[in-house]
Amino acid sequence: VGLSCDFYHRDSCTHLDEEASLFSTMDLLLFSVIVGFVVYWFMSRKKPEPIPEFKKLDTPTPTTRETSFIEKMKKTGKNIIVFYGSQTGTAEEFANRLSKDAQRYGMKGMVADPEEYSMGELSRLSEITNSLAIFCMATYGEGDPTDNAQDFYDWLQENDDEDLSGLNYTVFGLGNKTYEHYNAMGKYVDKRLEQLGATRIFDLGMGDDDGNLEEDFVSWREQFWPAVCQHFGVEASGDESSIRQYELKEHTDINMNKVYTGEIGRLKSFEVQKPPFDSKNPFLALVTVNRKLNKAGDRHLMHLELDITGSKIRYESGDHVAVFPTNDSALVNKLGQILGVDLDVVISLNNLDEESNKKHPFPCPTTYRTALTHYLDITHPPRTNVLYELAQYASDPKDQENMRKMASSSPEGKALYQSWVLDASRNILAILEDMPSLRPPVDHLCELLPRLQARYYSIASSSKVHPNSIHICAVVVEYETKTGRTNKGVATNWLKNKLVTDNGHKSTVPMYIRKSQFRLPFKSTNPVIMVGPGTGIAPFMGFIQERGWLKQQGKEVGETVLYFGCRHKNEDYIYQEELEGSEKNGVLTKLNVAFSRDQDHKVYVQHLLTKNKEHVWKLIHTDNAHIYICGDARNMAKDVQTAFYEIAEQVGVMTRTQAVDYVKKLMTKGRYSQDVWS
Repeated sequence: VGLSCDFYHRDSCTHLDEEASLFSTMDLLLFSVIVGFVVYWFMSRKKPEPIPEFKKLDTPTPTTRETSFIEKMKKTGKNIIVFYGSQTGTAEEFANRLSKDAQRYGMKGMVADPEEYSMGELSRLSEITNSLAIFCMATYGEGDPTDNAQDFYDWLQENDDEDLSGLNYTVFGLGNKTYEHYNAMGKYVDKRLEQLGATRIFDLGMGDDDGNLEEDFVSWREQFWPAVCQHFGVEASGDESSIRQYELKEHTDINMNKVYTGEIGRLKSFEVQKPPFDSKNPFLALVTVNRKLNKAGDRHLMHLELDITGSKIRYESGDHVAVFPTNDSALVNKLGQILGVDLDVVISLNNLDEESNKKHPFPCPTTYRTALTHYLDITHPPRTNVLYELAQYASDPKDQENMRKMASSSPEGKALYQSWVLDASRNILAILEDMPSLRPPVDHLCELLPRLQARYYSIASSSKVHPNSIHICAVVVEYETKTGRTNKGVATNWLKNKLVTDNGHKSTVPMYIRKSQFRLPFKSTNPVIMVGPGTGIAPFMGFIQERGWLKQQGKEVGETVLYFGCRHKNEDYIYQEELEGSEKNGVLTKLNVAFSRDQDHKVYVQHLLTKNKEHVWKLIHTDNAHIYICGDARNMAKDVQTAFYEIAEQVGVMTRTQAVDYVKKLMTKGRYSQDVWS
């Protein structure tokens, strides 16, 4: 403002001089020198700082996104819409399969991410004849919706006066029986849509990932389509042939700067990093520490530290870090060899449905090598739909028949898929090796394989103590299959090989943070009971660091009690020095360790809990303690929960029913939290 005033006065003075000769030339010259000096002084005193916000020249203007799925369906002649709530990609995969099925019944389907569309339009679906909404909903964590279904879940909860009477729907839920809230999201959506007046045209399907999720889905789907036919009076076309969703385009003279090399979202996002960082734009964190935690034994437990300096990433103790791993290059090369493919050909797979939001199955253009390394899951046993579609490429009729049989819902087919694919842990490479007549075109294989997903780890540090560093604690997965092959966990083996410096290069890990409900109590005076055997100790390392930091700040901190378990004291007692140090300096009030195999009878964390039942009950019942369980859902979490029931029965003098209710109430109040995996 000062500058513009100065210039304004100078201009008006010059103007007056010309008009009324009030100033002599000398006066003017002197005035100009003074003004010049003032301007120079002002400019040199306060150099304007460059404002990066105004320099967004490299981003093209965003195209307005169609948020009305009704308009889109009308425009493209679709009458079936399949919404998915997916955290790891399975529900999205199932949604794609159902949408593809529609074609066989003379109907047209589209797949939709509820996060991308206005879900308030569900009531308008009746504007489309013979319309149907299918919901493939996975349950995440403690009965929560997946990230992409959170807004839809909130909308369902908040809109009591919504009238969905014209809506035909069905729901397939994806869950895991080992978790407390089995298929909570599928059940909720199914019940809530009915409450709002919608018409359920087929029963809720429930997939159990602890059993055989694929089999559950195939069985449900086999009954679902006949019900659709009956409801809408349509018939299957009998055309069981494979329908390609994408067409291959090979690029011969493309500028290599336009080719994806492993980025998750934006092209070159790994070269030019821009916050904010999330699942579509991960941050490349430097690996600053990678050490083996266990002193002996045949397993490899590791501790990694990722540097997030300058990323603006914030995290809390209890959050998860998601990392994007890559497949083993040896597996990728073998696939290329067996299919006789030049892996470095640059290709695009383009959606044949030009109106689809999903233009490509993975970032394109890219090479087959990049797709098989960064974008496609080549290590999990393939699902039955992949086998079904690949069957046409088997030159031996017997192989063809077996592959189609495995994809059917016949008891014989299910048993064959269970034993030959699942029990034998055969990935796509093993299937191709054991079925020499099967040689599919690599582009169709790339179309069918699911996307390689991010892997989540409980953060083993506190941001109060390590604001610029995220710690990971994990066990490397490696096992021998029934066919004598060695299968290796994708992410843990990839992390194991992330040396701090590798041939002079610094190792990096693409990552982002996923917020969690697993939180220390708001009041630091509340006692905490932490139960985490093995790598389940991870979030508690962060909790202990944080409670120590609170003490240093002069805060009053309640009792901090840990129950940790491992196999042998001299082998896999991980973080022993840190834990014993924390007990010595009073941050850990009590450290209880169960060594399961150091004596004749097995001793686990739940045994130590019941041994200390009076103290445990006092902390919970009298002192308002918060309980945290982390680790294996299938056995440990269940056994620990039973131990708490027994303590309530024995010390709290309750019946089993009362004890179960008591623990359930603790869960509802957020005083019994679990961070478990199966």
